[in-house]
Amino acid sequence: MDLKTATAIRRLRLVSAPEAISFLLLLVCSVLKRTTDFNAVPVMGMVHGVLFVLYVIFWADAWNRAKWSLKTAALYFVLSVLPAGGFFAERRLRREAEDAVIASRVRKEGVVNA
Repeated sequence: MDLKTATAIRRLRLVSAPEAISFLLLLVCSVLKRTTDFNAVPVMGMVHGVLFVLYVIFWADAWNRAKWSLKTAALYFVLSVLPAGGFFAERRLRREAEDAVIASRVRKEGVVNA
């Protein structure tokens, strides 16, 4: 994995958890709006919207650079529209990045240390 691909995946990973948090907070604000006088939906809606747009941009970049299959790319996109999906996306992306680092070290050293 080259540096640009690793950077694209890292960007997607770093925005996935905040996007999931903002989605959950937006849901909480929506409930509070209907049950109390508290209305933070416009603010949280904007925050979540910005983070979602960043997620989609970084997702498209990572898909292009990492050459994911359609199934993998679709999985990461579906995770972005589920309320807690960003947490699962972050976990899978972190594992993918760690595996790529291990593979590059093995290629560099030429031997696998047991």
